[in-house]
Amino acid sequence: MIRLKKAHMGWGSACFDEQLKKEIEQVDASQLPLQAGLSQSSYVSDEPFRVMVIGTTETESHIQVRAGIFYSGIIAGCSCADDPTPVEAQTEYCEVMFDINKKSGEATVALAED
Repeated sequence: MIRLKKAHMGWGSACFDEQLKKEIEQVDASQLPLQAGLSQSSYVSDEPFRVMVIGTTETESHIQVRAGIFYSGIIAGCSCADDPTPVEAQTEYCEVMFDINKKSGEATVALAED
């Protein structure tokens, strides 16, 4: 479970989106569904990712956030000495939905459905 304590405490303030963006960018990439969101490559690279808050809504108990994540993926070859596959990072993008509990700041995340 991801904890977004600073963002949850800043809900309703003018700086919420920026605070949320920074906090998500500190989350370990393995906790996000980036691998499932790949479209141009086969593995998520270790490069840092960037977050763009697209929209927020509120329910009685949760803050729901749609966010776009820009990250890099690689096409992995066989790792042979004569493998012609270049290991170049490919730009990837996916949209996710965060569901943040208003009381605890605990959040779940899943790929957004269109």
